[in-house]
Amino acid sequence: MSRASLSHVSDWIFDLDNTLYPRGYNLFAQIDVLITRYVMDVTGLPHDEARTLQKSYYQRYGTTLRGLMESHGIDPDHYLSTVHAIDYSCVLAHPALTAAIAALPGRKFIFTNADLGHADNVLVKLGGADLFDGKFDIRAAQFVPKPARSAYELFVAAFDVDPARAVMFDDIEKNLLVPHEMGMATVHVVPDGSYEPVDRDHWELARADGYPHIHHVTDNLAGFLGAV
Repeated sequence: MSRASLSHVSDWIFDLDNTLYPRGYNLFAQIDVLITRYVMDVTGLPHDEARTLQKSYYQRYGTTLRGLMESHGIDPDHYLSTVHAIDYSCVLAHPALTAAIAALPGRKFIFTNADLGHADNVLVKLGGADLFDGKFDIRAAQFVPKPARSAYELFVAAFDVDPARAVMFDDIEKNLLVPHEMGMATVHVVPDGSYEPVDRDHWELARADGYPHIHHVTDNLAGFLGAV
């Protein structure tokens, strides 16, 4: 599919973390450390075992939070406030990106597995606090994260989105499967060549060129949007 194939789009849907800012900021690395500590506190496991459990929950459920809710009945609000108590100073203003998003025709949305507080903190630093017509977070998804189909169905219903006129941007390939099945265009946002993995597993970083549910791949979101 060419970029011209996005000419039909009226709803632009963006993941947040590692999509609207570069992976190289390693913002999620801070969150990752706090999640491991949280798993240790809840389970009583030593660090390495807690981290293994954390990653297994993340891959199985889409978030560690969901795994902890299913297996340990934790309070999701306490978890979210704890793991997002981080330093956002590494997130820099990105006027080229915010200008490119502002210029897009139609509505713009955030669809994140994090919470609104975290999303707002990131968007303020990027300079895009007022760019979006709506934000959909893990609470709005009833704590069932992407890639579960129910999360996308709740999002579409919440904002009356026609999937046939929508495009989804995400840094994790499997999070784009359901949007494709629903009829959305998809864009896989991958790290540029300068990125050194800190907190990511290999399955999260693989480029998805050639996958039938991936219509576009870019390592420069601002440039991609500017060329649409």
